[in-house]
Amino acid sequence: MRKRLVADGALYGKRKTMTAPRPRSRQRRQLDAGIFQAGISSFRLHLAAERKSAKTVRTYTEAVQWFAAAHLLAQTSRTGWEEVDRQDVQRWMAGLLGRYSGAYASNQYRALQQFFKWLAAEEELPDPMAGLRPPKVTSKLVPVFTSQELSRLARACAGRSFAQRRDTAIVAVLTASGIRLSELAGIRHDPGDAQRSDVDLWQREITVRGKGGKPRMVKISYDAARSLDRYIRVRARHAQAYRPQLWLGVSNRGPMTASGIYQMIARRGRQCGVDVYPHRFRHHFSHTWLDRGGAEGDLMELNGWTSPQMLRLYGASARSVRARRTYDRIMEDRP
Repeated sequence: MRKRLVADGALYGKRKTMTAPRPRSRQRRQLDAGIFQAGISSFRLHLAAERKSAKTVRTYTEAVQWFAAAHLLAQTSRTGWEEVDRQDVQRWMAGLLGRYSGAYASNQYRALQQFFKWLAAEEELPDPMAGLRPPKVTSKLVPVFTSQELSRLARACAGRSFAQRRDTAIVAVLTASGIRLSELAGIRHDPGDAQRSDVDLWQREITVRGKGGKPRMVKISYDAARSLDRYIRVRARHAQAYRPQLWLGVSNRGPMTASGIYQMIARRGRQCGVDVYPHRFRHHFSHTWLDRGGAEGDLMELNGWTSPQMLRLYGASARSVRARRTYDRIMEDRP
């Protein structure tokens, strides 16, 4: 039987995963770490004890497994972590840089760095990565939306059907808050119990859970609250309205996953000719906040950031526009 896509991006027979532009397609990684797995399992337990998110735990441990399987076991005669030296790491990183982007290689580097830092402290071994520098990453500017693009996207979602009201609400919430895709997918709704609901329409506030499950409160605009209210009203007639997840699938299907939401947004973008993916809304929100004079500290709080470095990354593609606009306001000739 042919495999076919359904409306919310689910796939019969095979699941379609979220993809982002990459320089080359990535092959399936070798993760059988063999004799090195015991140390990796202990590292995984350490990360869990540190309350790292499930995604972080998986990313870090798989990076170390890949290094062990594809380099230590396949390319060397190493029999234990104590034998690994800096040249092993350098050769591995050189191979990654020859096949993947600098950003991807840098992520792998940082995962290995955390592992060896933990191993050095735990087993009192020399850290083979001490003194090494991560791969240089060339910043890739993410363009913010134009008002015309947002208008076209809104028109693509407009309508009174369940899917149209849901998609309009999703786009509105992302535009108004800039929350992460995982945070959006994790929003709960219980009309009968405010303690179990993350949405307060009257206050225009949503509780989201960021990295590591840390909760924070974000605000949304009146327009976003109205769009969300319209969706919640049609949601009440859904066969699975009893589910705690806010976003439900069409045709009385269950809750949408983050992947399903990603696919829906990309599909709506294709319908109106706009290059759109969830994380672009986060850049756009950050740019809009700073462009309108919002305080950087408040933006860090709303976006769930702990490092001011993020301020230089998000909205960077429009930084020059903001600077020139500020110049006109400050340096304007006055009588």
